[in-house]
Order: sequence, then structure tokens, then C-alpha cells
Amino acid sequence: MTIGKHNLVVAIFVLALAAPGRKTAGQTSQPEVPEPPPQAPIASLTKDSTPQLLEPSLQPLLDFKDSDIKFRLQTFMNILRDRNHEGWVLAAYPDPNTSRPLMGAGFSLDVAATEHPQHDPFNSHFFVEPSSVQLWQAAGLDLEQLQSILNQFDRNLQAWGKKNYRKKIKAHTLSAALTEEEATRLLRISAIQAIQNAKAYCRDFDQLTAAQQMALSQLVFQMGVNLEEFVQFLSALNGDTSNQDVSQPVSSAETEAEHWQSVQRTLIDSQWARRYTNRAATVIAMFDSEYVRDPSGAERRVVAILRPPVKHHRKRLLAVSLRTKSGSKHSGKTPRKKVPGSRQKRKLT
Repeated sequence: MTIGKHNLVVAIFVLALAAPGRKTAGQTSQPEVPEPPPQAPIASLTKDSTPQLLEPSLQPLLDFKDSDIKFRLQTFMNILRDRNHEGWVLAAYPDPNTSRPLMGAGFSLDVAATEHPQHDPFNSHFFVEPSSVQLWQAAGLDLEQLQSILNQFDRNLQAWGKKNYRKKIKAHTLSAALTEEEATRLLRISAIQAIQNAKAYCRDFDQLTAAQQMALSQLVFQMGVNLEEFVQFLSALNGDTSNQDVSQPVSSAETEAEHWQSVQRTLIDSQWARRYTNRAATVIAMFDSEYVRDPSGAERRVVAILRPPVKHHRKRLLAVSLRTKSGSKHSGKTPRKKVPGSRQKRKLT
């Protein structure tokens, strides 16, 4: 996503800040893909065809309600379903770094369940890190279909190689393995998982603004368990500073603004922000306490730091200065006239 396209994204964000189902003055409805109904526990079939219910740890994902968050889930899904880039592919494709199979909005097809304990004694929420198979089931999709997709992916990767495989993605020549509705259901359960884990990372998630909740959920969706390594960010997010009692809420508007500026700085200084500048600028700006009033201004402030004005090197400036002074000493000499046609021809290589 480029900075030039952010105005559209910012407009979507602002519309999402209202409570679910509530319209702000002058708000018009936006065309969106219908959200699939909440899924009941899905039974999977083992090799002996014996039904087996999903694990209880997945129940928070199935029990999700729109009132659990301040932003609209469908708006969040529309952002993750980035059709302008490699953000929505209805066939399995290789991860650019690991070559492992991805699908839809970056859903990993072969991830094992991960143990992710909650170490924050002040946070009652727990992390949900199920396997790809479990999430596939929770989305109500057929396990045999998943195995068929993985088998086809292995054959394609062996025949094409990662480089040619990714060329086919950009050319949109891959045959769809899921319907739009099936991929949307898979995206929905993945987005809910990100929201659940965002609550587990932030003990005051319910007190965040709609934009801040969405920003944190998007970070979790992009990074997964790797967000655990952002120690300074998580510490600042939860107010774990040496001179502040974490049990006491922020009292004044000034200290609240300073708090969120500190949170933003921890992300701005990260390698992630330097590598994914455009995407990071949008997410980091949403943590600004004044974002809802001036989203464009909040983003410009972040971009100004992530992409500071180019500064000329001191030695380069000194060299230019010396050349200027040197030329002024010979200003009395008559400049040599150029002879037409004397310019040497560049040799062809």
C-alpha cells in the first residue's frame, strides 16, 4: 500500500470508529462483502470417521460478538483483504521468506498449535494459537479440501519453483482453490483470533479507542507470536514504567497524549517500521490519542519521522563549497569556447 492510497484507508478507519451498528452524521453505507454468520462448533472426522469436537480453547473464537470490540469486524477484514497487493489469493502460494504455503489474506496452511502462556498477572485474557487444521475447522471448511490444496501446492512448487510460482500470483493465473465465501470465512476466524490475542497482549484493551484496538489487532495479525519480541512496545502499551503505578489510570489529557506518543516511538524505532514504512505509518498513526479528530495529520506526523528529509553529507557540502571558491579565483580568465562537433562519441558496449 502506498502513501498515496492512504486517504481511502483513512476514510474507512474513520467510519469504523463509531460503535457497531451506529452511523455518524453524514455517513454513507459502503459496499462490503457480506459477513458470514457466526459458526457453531464444527465436528471433524478422524480416519475412523468418528466425530471429534473442536478443542475448548477455540471456544472464544466461536463465541465472538460484534459488541466485544469498538470497531467493525467487517472493516478490519476489508483492510486485511488488500486486493491491490498480494493480500487476497484464493489459491495456495509460497511465503516469500520460508516458501511455506499461504492462502487468502496470508493464512498459513501448515502451522502446528503453539503454546503461548500468559505471563502478565494483570491480564485475564489468554492467547489462542491453534493449528491451521483447527482454524480451518473453526471456519467450517472441509479437512479433505485442505489436504487436497496442500498436495497441489507441493506439486506446483516442485514444478515451478518459488520464483515462477510468485510470478503466477502477480499475473493472476493461479486457479482458485477456494470460493470467495470460503476464503472470507477463513479470514473471519483469523481476524477474530488476532483480536483475542490483542486482548491478551493489552490488559486495558477494552479502554482503547476503536482506532487503537484495530491497530493492535492488525499488528497481531501481521506478526503473530513474533509480537512477543516487541518488549518495549508492550511495556509502554501497558504502562509498565518505573515512575507510574500500573494500577492507576492516566489522569490528565496531557499525560495521556504523552503516553501514546511513547507507545508510538517504540514502534517507530523498530526494524519492522523501517522495513514496511507505508504499512507501518498507517498502523502507528492509529495509536495517536487525537487520531479520530485528524487521522491524516496523525499519519503525516509519523511519516515525517519514518521518512525524514534527506540531509546532504557534510563532506559533500564541503566539497561543493571548495569547488565554488576555487572557481571564483579564476573568474578573470576568459572561458575557452567550445568547438562544435568536438564532443567525443561514447563507445558502444
